[in-house]
Amino acid sequence: MSTLDMPSLELEIKQLIIATLDLEDLSPDDIANDTVLFGSGEGLGLDSIDALELGVALQKKYQIKLDAHDAEAKEHFQTVDRLAAFIRANPPA
Repeated sequence: MSTLDMPSLELEIKQLIIATLDLEDLSPDDIANDTVLFGSGEGLGLDSIDALELGVALQKKYQIKLDAHDAEAKEHFQTVDRLAAFIRANPPA
């Protein structure tokens, strides 16, 4: 079974979010798979700079292609579940 198929992909993404964005006051258990990641007043409340940093980290770790101008990119970044689904659907070549 590849790493991308394991249930721990969601855990890896949570750990990557915490490490990349220096969210030391959070643990993976604090982030539900369906927690909204971006936007003010809800979920984690991450912003556009966080999105850029997280996008770079995801591209490096999972060798995925992300286009900031793609309207669907925002959809992929809504929750950990959606990020995991996108990574699983776009395995490295």
